[in-house]
Amino acid sequence: QIQLLESGGGSVQAVDSLSLSCTASGFTFVNYAMSWFRQAAGKEREFVSTISRTGSTTFYADSVKGRFTVSRDNAKNTVTLEMTSLTPDDTAVYYCATRYAAISRDPAQYGNWGQGTQVTVSS
Repeated sequence: QIQLLESGGGSVQAVDSLSLSCTASGFTFVNYAMSWFRQAAGKEREFVSTISRTGSTTFYADSVKGRFTVSRDNAKNTVTLEMTSLTPDDTAVYYCATRYAAISRDPAQYGNWGQGTQVTVSS
């Protein structure tokens, strides 16, 4: 079955950088769009970034645009989220998600999720 495993979370200071990875298994990775979502304590899960099957198309939430970069390696079945200039508002559990074919910013369109990785940014 589809499995997604996030790694790379941790505690950092504001303006630091952090890189998250998601390793996928159990499906033909190149056929699936990959996305990152996050959920802060007491808030709903929100879209962060998405990348198309080939990696040619990416979208970002306005709150992270210019600071975060998503990429994928279809040979290694991994998707990476490079995060720079972190602020306390970026503190959340970050989730990797996948859906067949087309990208989407709507978490309801995703049926496959990782367990999440905590990112904590202190001021």
